[in-house]
Amino acid sequence: MTKKFGQEAPHRLRVMQVNVRQMKASAGSNLTTNLLKSKDTQLEMLLLKKANDFYNQVPYFTDLEHWGVDDYWATPVELVASFGGDCEDYAIAKYMTLKDLGIPIERLRITYVRAIKIGETHMILAYYPTPDADPWILDNLIPEIKRGSERTDLIPVYSFNDDDLWLANGTARRGGASTVRLWRNVIEKMEKESKL
Repeated sequence: MTKKFGQEAPHRLRVMQVNVRQMKASAGSNLTTNLLKSKDTQLEMLLLKKANDFYNQVPYFTDLEHWGVDDYWATPVELVASFGGDCEDYAIAKYMTLKDLGIPIERLRITYVRAIKIGETHMILAYYPTPDADPWILDNLIPEIKRGSERTDLIPVYSFNDDDLWLANGTARRGGASTVRLWRNVIEKMEKESKL
C-alpha cells in the first residue's frame, strides 16, 4: 500500500480498522440479533451515522483527477489508502462496512440516481429498515442522513446489493447485480486485497 498510495496509506488504513472495530463494539457482540430485536432505529442510525461520517471525511475527486480514467469504482481500501474518491466509492465503502458489521444485505442498496441540484448522475447508499420502508439515504453530498422522501433532489434509476438489482419501478432481478461490470470488478479487487 505504501508503494502504491504513499507513506500515509498504512496509517489511514489503521484508522479505518480502528473505526470499524469501534463501530462493532458500539453495536454489541451480536449485531444482527440486536438489530432484529430492536424496536426503534437508534442502533441502526448510530451505525449508519458512524459509517457515513467516517467515509465522508475522505476528499472528493473525480475519477479522471484521481485515477486517470473516466469511471473507476474503488474498493474501501483504495478509497481510504489513496485518500480520495467519488460518489460510488463512498457508497461502496459504506455498504461494505455496514455489511461487515452484520447488517443484512437485504436492507442495503447501492443506488444510482440522477442528482438534480448538481445536474449529474450520482450514487448513494440506501438503507431499508423493512422492505417497504422509506429508506435512509447515506450520501457524500450532504452530511445528514435523511429519508428518501426528503431527498427530492435525487431521482432513482436502479439499485443493487450482492444479490439483486432493482429498477426504479421496483422490478427486481435476482442475481442481477452480477450484470453490473464495475461491481464485479470491485468484488474481484477485494478478493485479491484479502489475500495480501
